[in-house]
Amino acid sequence: MAAPDTPPDSPPPISAVEMPSGKDAGTENFPVGSVLLPARLRPHVARFYAFARAIDDIADSPDLDAAAKIDRLQGFEEAITGRDTTDPAYAKGHALRVSLEATGVPAIHGVELIAAFKQDAVKGRYATWAEMMDYCRLSAAPVGRYLIDLHGGSRAGYASSDALCVALQVINHLQDCQDDFRVLDRVYLPADWLAAEGASVSDLDRAACTPGLRRVLDRCLEGTRRLLDAARPLPGDIIDRRLGLEAAVIVSIAQTLTGRLARQDPLAQRVKLGKAATAFCAARACAAYLMVPGAYR
Repeated sequence: MAAPDTPPDSPPPISAVEMPSGKDAGTENFPVGSVLLPARLRPHVARFYAFARAIDDIADSPDLDAAAKIDRLQGFEEAITGRDTTDPAYAKGHALRVSLEATGVPAIHGVELIAAFKQDAVKGRYATWAEMMDYCRLSAAPVGRYLIDLHGGSRAGYASSDALCVALQVINHLQDCQDDFRVLDRVYLPADWLAAEGASVSDLDRAACTPGLRRVLDRCLEGTRRLLDAARPLPGDIIDRRLGLEAAVIVSIAQTLTGRLARQDPLAQRVKLGKAATAFCAARACAAYLMVPGAYR
């Protein structure tokens, strides 16, 4: 991998094609470009996040139709792959392309994210857990793969990273299941499980989970626990110890959120971690990573 040239910390300004949601790194469940990462690489992570936030906001905009979303997403794909290098509307894509060229990380991770968001523009239902997993791999795994490539790789390939990223995506879908349905008419729950448990998508519009919907959420959480079991070796697999430490923190946060979603109703309240709980997860993970041999095997 080429030695990275450090880009400016500030992302390009918002352009006319973007649809800013107001979300930023501070609103995410999990740390983005935190101080745990090497300082020389944080600006590159910031560029990737700015690009990912821009295309996610386009896909999630209730004010654009599917054709407009796909057209704008295609513009970002052309920018990061170099088919277009001049259109200022896609400045965050051009900034990421420059970063990728400096670090030697391939553009495929960004291209796959765009493919996932193009799918979001036209698809709002998933028939089975397997079909949902295919979507989650496309929409989440590229983020972990990008970070691994940027930090010099993993001793065990991408498998444990993919499992963690998919688990994080399911957690996010469960947290946001009501808003996704009400605002975007998207349901990231397997239709066959809803039918089997006597639930329907309209249950997502209620003030609290019906028993059938609760059982569907619990089945999703069981799948998430299996994914987190597969993700457990990740911190020890990553070559860069600082990224390994961040991965340990993210695994700890994900496990805690999974437990909360099992006990709390995401229709009745926002299920999230406060600063104190997040700090506790981080401290626990750092202690295990640094002081307990074999903690992540």
